Amino acid sequence: MSYTIGYQAKNQKAVLATEAATANQAVAIVAELQKTADEIKFIRSPQEGEMGIEMLLLLAKEEAEEMPQRM
Repeated sequence: MSYTIGYQAKNQKAVLATEAATANQAVAIVAELQKTADEIKFIRSPQEGEMGIEMLLLLAKEEAEEMPQRM
């Protein structure tokens, strides 16, 4: 499932967006953006629609549980 994260950079008026292929990648991007961006404006996916960070974390956890375990 793909994710789009919209954010506003510090001292900028424009809302920028970046893409992530998985929920885990989206969580990593959000964590980095929270350090450098002024505000996360939205997180959305075609399947889930708009969501908050808490829902993204839940989806990332479910995604990790569905991934085959390496031995």
